[in-house]
Amino acid sequence: MSKVLVAYFSEGGSTEMMAQYIGEGIRIAGAEATLMDIANQDAHGGLNRYSGFVFGAPTYSLDMPEEMRDFLNSLDKTLLKGKPAGAFGSYAHDVAYGHENLAPEKMLELVESRGMNRFQLGPLILKASQVSGREGIRGCQQYGEEFARQLPA
Repeated sequence: MSKVLVAYFSEGGSTEMMAQYIGEGIRIAGAEATLMDIANQDAHGGLNRYSGFVFGAPTYSLDMPEEMRDFLNSLDKTLLKGKPAGAFGSYAHDVAYGHENLAPEKMLELVESRGMNRFQLGPLILKASQVSGREGIRGCQQYGEEFARQLPA
């Protein structure tokens, strides 16, 4: 069975909810999902047991939180090279600019620079007020399902 680590940073709770729904989608697709709040745990051990990774963080001032940047930069490149990576996150402000400026896109760029393979669907980005609605929940679940289905056998 494929295993996916869903590592996230959340302050207001929306990104944590997204992580839970994405984890549900991963499980629906038949893979195992481990959720980890990076603020409360050290993830440097055992990363080699995961087939894929999905990283989540909210957008702050058109960037990812420093906690997520530090976490991603601290990961061992040799354990992650060639593994698939997805990204998700919420934002609370009105977006009058492109999504390439938001945290999930920047997280994917960072993990790509560390040798990981970008998930073909790109990042999942939701306004915080949409996360707990029916469409937000289903969107997160579908993202997790599709990520799990794309994992190498």
